[in-house]
Amino acid sequence: MKQMGTALRDAVADGAVADGARVGGAADVWVGGVQAAGELGLSRSEFARAVQLGIVRAGPHTLAGAARYARAELDRVRSVTGPPGALRERVETVAGAEAAAEAVGVGPSRFTRLARCGHVIPVGYRINRYRAVVWLYLTAELRSFAARDPGMLRGTAPPADRELMEAKADLRPRTWRGRHVGLLLRRTADPWERAAVLASVLPEDELLAAVPDPAERIVLAALGPPPPYGHPQAPAAAAVASGLLKAGPPDEIHWYRTSLDFALEGARGQSKSTGERGPT
Repeated sequence: MKQMGTALRDAVADGAVADGARVGGAADVWVGGVQAAGELGLSRSEFARAVQLGIVRAGPHTLAGAARYARAELDRVRSVTGPPGALRERVETVAGAEAAAEAVGVGPSRFTRLARCGHVIPVGYRINRYRAVVWLYLTAELRSFAARDPGMLRGTAPPADRELMEAKADLRPRTWRGRHVGLLLRRTADPWERAAVLASVLPEDELLAAVPDPAERIVLAALGPPPPYGHPQAPAAAAVASGLLKAGPPDEIHWYRTSLDFALEGARGQSKSTGERGPT
């Protein structure tokens, strides 16, 4: 759909800085996530959201797999975002329809309709104790939506929304996936890593059909992104959340498969030029 197509076209490389690289003419200093969050005045969850949104760019990982952040990157973030309070406002989220509805000044039922019809896009999710999905929304985006399109906050639903609601449609998982994939693609320019992001969204049978070579599937699986921050660890809740990570409607699956085919062309071309399969 439109959101996903835009996300893919707009995704650009941020590129991780290699260890020992020089920034500003001097060897850079790397810090862990906890220290980086503290220096930016953010909580752990707020910092994770800033990384997810591309506001803070991670550097190379440690041998144990932990992300590191360049001191120069933290300085850059402070210079462009202003005081810690301003950065915190950019990553602030609300959970669930009631809190989100309050942020835009409507009732929960109207907000649920707006979200189900794709007018506002979740930035994350939680699974509550009843194994129900609780969607998270950026507070700043909700306020921007209310200011930009106040007509959607009152009056009757437009015909397109009424059709979706009559069909019991819920675009929240789909629009969240489009956003999630777009953000992941912006983090890397490597063709195999980009293909791995797209492959991670396809159901298993579709992936087998799209990538018949077992060796390529091993590479894509190894390079696939981890579950997003906040993905539950408890098996029952994780099973519910894992369903959100895979494309569902046929046209959505087709979109990702077509995008994967295109990405694999570039990745295979890189392998031919370097003689190696996988990221360079």
